[in-house]
Amino acid sequence: MSSIKIYSKKDVDRFIKTRAGETKFGEKVCFIESMDNLKNHSSKYVLLGIPEDIGVRANYGNPGTSKAWEAALKSFLNIQENDFAKAENVILLGEIDCDSQMREAENLSSDDGHYVEKLGELVSQIDHKVSITVKTIIESGKFPIIIGGGHNNCYGNLKGTTEALKTPANCLNFDAHTDFRALGHRHSGNGFSYAFEDGYLNRYFIFGLHRNYTPQIVFDRLVKQQDRIKFSLFEDIAINEKFSFSEGIQEAEMFVCNASFGLELDLDAIEDMGSSAMTPGGFSINDARKFISYFSKKEHCVYFHICEGAPQLGNFPAQVGKTISFLISDIIA
Repeated sequence: MSSIKIYSKKDVDRFIKTRAGETKFGEKVCFIESMDNLKNHSSKYVLLGIPEDIGVRANYGNPGTSKAWEAALKSFLNIQENDFAKAENVILLGEIDCDSQMREAENLSSDDGHYVEKLGELVSQIDHKVSITVKTIIESGKFPIIIGGGHNNCYGNLKGTTEALKTPANCLNFDAHTDFRALGHRHSGNGFSYAFEDGYLNRYFIFGLHRNYTPQIVFDRLVKQQDRIKFSLFEDIAINEKFSFSEGIQEAEMFVCNASFGLELDLDAIEDMGSSAMTPGGFSINDARKFISYFSKKEHCVYFHICEGAPQLGNFPAQVGKTISFLISDIIA
C-alpha cells in the first residue's frame, strides 16, 4: 500500500506564475527523491498534503476538504521568495496517497446501512499512511507542515509524533469544535478521542471552542478529564470578554507548551472561511495568524496541521488557498 506521492518540480510547475524581475517561492523551493534523503537535507520545514474528505463524510459533513491542498499550492508557490521567506528552508515533499481510498468512498452508496462505518474503515487506512509519514519526518529532525483533509488526520499526526518521540504528545487546537466525540467508526469528529484513548495524546487544549457546536455529553467528557484536557470558549473571549485573546493564549501556553506539542488549526474557526462547517461568527484571519506565529516558534512545537478547508464551499474560493499560504509563510518567516 503506497503511503506517499513524492513530488518533483515538474509536478508543480503548472501552478507557478513566473514574472520578470521577481522570484516566486515555487521557483526555489526544495525537493527530495526519497524519504531517505530527508535526514541529511539542510531544510527545516517539510510541506505535506492530505487530499481527502472521507473523514468529513463519515462525520455526516460536507465534502470538499480534498481540494484544500491544491488550492494552497496554487497560492503558496506564488508568494515572493525574499529575505523574509526563504525557499531554501522548505522541502515540498508531496502528498499522502489517498487515491484508492477516495475511489472506494465514491463508489459507496449512502443508502447502505453501513455507509459511515465503511467510510470509517477507509479513514483508518489513511490514518496509517499519515502516521508513518509524520513519524519519518519528525525522526529526521524536520518540522512537518501538514495541509488538508478533515480533522480526522490529527490522529495520524499525533500517532506519528508519539512514535517518533517515544512519548505521548500534547496538542493545542485552534478550533470551534473539540473533535472529541465518542469512539466508534473513525471520522473527523473523533480523531482526538481516539488519540487520547490509544495513548498518543497526553494534554489537549481547545482554543476558542464554540458553545453552540458542543453537545453537553462532550462537555461532560472534557470535565471528567480536566487534569489533561482544558478549553477556552470563543464566546468568553470575543463576545462576553471575560478574558482577552492574549490571556487565553497564556492559559493555553501554560497547559501544553512545557513538553512536545502539535499545533492544529481548523479553518472552521475563522469567520466566513470556506470550510466543511463554515461559521458566520469566529476569529479573524489575523487572529489565527497571530496565534500560529506565536505558538509555532515555541521550543517544543513539533508540527503544524491546517485542516477542514473546502474552497468551493466558501463565498470566495481563492481565499482558502491564500489563507493557508499566509499561515505557512508565518511559520517559515
